[in-house]
Amino acid sequence: MSFMKTRFILLLLTVICLGCNTDTGKKEQSKEPGSPRIINIVNFIRQTDYRVQNADSLLFETVREQINLLNRYSFAATFLLQYDALINPKYQELLKKGLKPDSEIGAWWEITQPHVEAAGIKWRGEHSWVSHANIAFTTGYTPQEREKLVDVYMEKFREIFGKYPQSVGSWYIDSHTLAYMYEKYKIIASCNCKDQVGTDGYTLWGGYWNQAYYPSKLNAYMPAQTIEGQIPVPIFRMLGSDPIYQYDTGLGRDRQGVISLEPVYRDSGMDKKWVEYLLESIVNQPCLAFNYAQAGQENSFTWNGMQKGLEMQFPIFDSLKKLDKIKIQTLGESGKWFKEKYSLTPPTAVTVLTDIRNEGRKTVWFNSRYYRTNLLWEGKSFRFRDIHLFDEKMESAYLNKPGEGNQFLYFTLPVVDGFMWSTADDRAGLRINCIDKEGNKTEVLLNEPVVTEIAKDVLQVECKDQNNNIFKIIFYEDRFEVSSQPSSNGLNWFLELKTVEGKELPFRSIDNNRIDAEFMNYKYSITCKEGIIDKGITANYIFRLIPVNNKLVVDCTNKR
Repeated sequence: MSFMKTRFILLLLTVICLGCNTDTGKKEQSKEPGSPRIINIVNFIRQTDYRVQNADSLLFETVREQINLLNRYSFAATFLLQYDALINPKYQELLKKGLKPDSEIGAWWEITQPHVEAAGIKWRGEHSWVSHANIAFTTGYTPQEREKLVDVYMEKFREIFGKYPQSVGSWYIDSHTLAYMYEKYKIIASCNCKDQVGTDGYTLWGGYWNQAYYPSKLNAYMPAQTIEGQIPVPIFRMLGSDPIYQYDTGLGRDRQGVISLEPVYRDSGMDKKWVEYLLESIVNQPCLAFNYAQAGQENSFTWNGMQKGLEMQFPIFDSLKKLDKIKIQTLGESGKWFKEKYSLTPPTAVTVLTDIRNEGRKTVWFNSRYYRTNLLWEGKSFRFRDIHLFDEKMESAYLNKPGEGNQFLYFTLPVVDGFMWSTADDRAGLRINCIDKEGNKTEVLLNEPVVTEIAKDVLQVECKDQNNNIFKIIFYEDRFEVSSQPSSNGLNWFLELKTVEGKELPFRSIDNNRIDAEFMNYKYSITCKEGIIDKGITANYIFRLIPVNNKLVVDCTNKR
């Protein structure tokens, strides 16, 4: 068989796989015009890494091979330079000569010894780069030191490349630094780490899940609700996280593993089946404003570690790009598009209706500037696995003073937390239950969901239960509604929150239509605009949301 014929057949099989819906009885959801599917290829560059033998040469080789692969497919990409790599003439020459004009060079915001010393600050690390949160990130420096670090980097970058960078990424950038970069140097895009607990010392939990958001001026992990309260730089969530399985990985341990698009991970980003599963949800399923994934890899993993995964992923991206199923953009291009399109953070969704492990799981994520929530099906068992509220007035602990130690912690405001309030054997969640005429409580089991974009910013999820009662969950920007259409009289249902005993919960008072809570010394509330709240008087449940006329309306704007 000829090479061209073989390549054609492989391309056709890839397109067929990604274009079909393997769940029977469901219609494929068509894309709405103006809801692009965006892939950013972001590779960030360290000069050295004390954990890697022969690091300097291997890390350089990695970037050279990444550029060669990109040029083979004519993909635009973003390369983000740590300061130690920025000042290395070898990297300067490689990027200037090797990258095509449509690619982008920006800043990677991990702090190194030459960077700190150029800013006149004392270095505290054992090596010239370390991963400790209070040394490698600006959270470990005073606001004045953060500004010096920005100024030194920006002027050096302009000296080398003739302009300031438009994009600055990191596992996390604090709000003071980000706002300073915007106000003085006019950056237009940033990126930060996916949600994770304890991994590499970084805990970011409860934030805008995937896609992008405008951060609060007081807390760069917290989405803002107002133009006045936001930094007008969209932050894109990195690493292409598994929408079903990343959330629960690591339950019962003090840190999570990684299930992501990163090409070094054998069971996800290096596995073609998993990559196609993730891209099917990105390309073909409802997402509202847009859908997004970040591809690429940090050079510390070396070319030997990432080559197999990247060389598998790129032909898939190429076929989807040629079919206009995805847009491959630089981070700066995506930031520019986002700012032109949205003055405030838009509602988005991530929908996964096929299970890579064939265990009957499905999930829907919904995000807005007010809250995020996650629905999970495990077979016919259903729960709200997660609800977190957002409030731009909640200050980060690191806003005005340095953090200490090798951990940093960023959270939003929990209402349902299926990870923190669970164990490996007992999962917390908000479940639909009903009570029969004899007073027996049973869990409502739901059949296949139908997910529909009923407006550009409104998502509907509809299911039938085992008795043909129809349940609808509708997500709006500021609230969500749960309603039922009973198949016969006498359906008595409610949402019930159960958690593992012994978990510290934020709820301080519960009355008939309002729950007041406090988390990390910040007070917030959630309100039933339609429906009644019943406080659990025993240890059997925390609270119930009881519908009125078969309808619940839950306000998520934290109006107090």
